[in-house]
Amino acid sequence: MSGPLYGIGPWQLALGLVFVLAAGLASLAHQLRLGRELAVGTVRTFAQLFLMGYVLRLVFDADMLILSLGVFLVMVATATHIVSGRARQPKVGVRLPVFATMLTSYFLVALLVTSVIVGAKPWWRPEYFIPLSGMVVGNSMTALSLALERLFADLRAKRAEVEMRLCLGADYREASQPIVRDALRAGMIPSINSMMGVGLVFIPGMMTGQILAGADPLAAIRYQIVVMLMLVGSTALGSLLVVLWARRRCFGEAQRPLV
Repeated sequence: MSGPLYGIGPWQLALGLVFVLAAGLASLAHQLRLGRELAVGTVRTFAQLFLMGYVLRLVFDADMLILSLGVFLVMVATATHIVSGRARQPKVGVRLPVFATMLTSYFLVALLVTSVIVGAKPWWRPEYFIPLSGMVVGNSMTALSLALERLFADLRAKRAEVEMRLCLGADYREASQPIVRDALRAGMIPSINSMMGVGLVFIPGMMTGQILAGADPLAAIRYQIVVMLMLVGSTALGSLLVVLWARRRCFGEAQRPLV
């Protein structure tokens, strides 16, 4: 099955700004003060995606391992910067746990999917490795942000409860276990909700892109199923490793809470 792929020209792109304008008017009418964020977000969307398009064209044409890994490294570093910025916990550094976890676990997940499940040869073939690893990093970035925000917020709100458990003889793991459990749940729920609604509430981006490019919907859903399963596994693994690592950094000498 194949069909025409309708291109989008400059004027059609400009027409899309009508939606941002509507959001800006709503912000102005209700005094939300989101005009600057909307403007910056719109400019960054255009700039970042056009830049990525040109970079991907060069990487696809070059077809080199080092370039595929370089794009993956840039995505992980950028996601680490965003997650660290949103965590906002100056006493507990999360940059190293987030970067190390993303780099190792998400690389292994992307490697497993491209080499074993998809069967791409070589496994780093940029047309497969970069989009799939990008989906892992992007979706897991949101999960890690939610999990860390929940971890730090609960440690601050329940500090007295944690200290009481420590005084009763519990170690830092036992004293903070309910908080860790809630943080992991907060990070994983969005991926699980996506699995509940996929195909009924929404059609995911990868499946939409393949259908628009003329692929058979039955072939597109197979890729999408693999992606959904991959995302659930990567968010669970990433959230678990980062939360446990960050939890350890939340306690200083003699297990004194730092948050």
